[in-house]
Amino acid sequence: MDALRDRFETHSERHPGIRWDDVERALGSSGLRSLSYLEETGGEPDVLLFREHLYLVDFSSESPQRRSVCYDREARLGRRRNPPSGSACELAEANGLELVGEDMYLAMQGLSPLDEKTSSWIAMPETIRGRGGALFGSWRYDRAFVYCNGADSYYAARGFRACLPLGL
Repeated sequence: MDALRDRFETHSERHPGIRWDDVERALGSSGLRSLSYLEETGGEPDVLLFREHLYLVDFSSESPQRRSVCYDREARLGRRRNPPSGSACELAEANGLELVGEDMYLAMQGLSPLDEKTSSWIAMPETIRGRGGALFGSWRYDRAFVYCNGADSYYAARGFRACLPLGL
């Protein structure tokens, strides 16, 4: 909680008008496990006010240490050769989290460049996943990019960014 509070106070542009007491109350004891996971895996979580809702979100400059994972369970099980040990969706769900969506990812990039050397899986519409694809994002050439890849692909420099809705 101390690290989260420090980031909260240092980066007020991520959550204008929000008070720490409100965050602490919204996080409650149920969100502590998710917060702990984000911290332990290098996510550097902070609070984000996005579309009038409050979230706990990975704000590490590079994709968190939870890398070398494909997109979801279906992709992991469908991979014939060298399947990864996990998937972004499975790890997020197991820790009470969701993947950051495309719009949120782009909003985060507008606050500070993320993934300049890495990339991060992001949530996507079922229309893309239904065709075997998945979305990931990064920061290159002084702008944010969102790309597509096969959901079963995985790379040492690709992780995922997760969020926890805080209900405010």
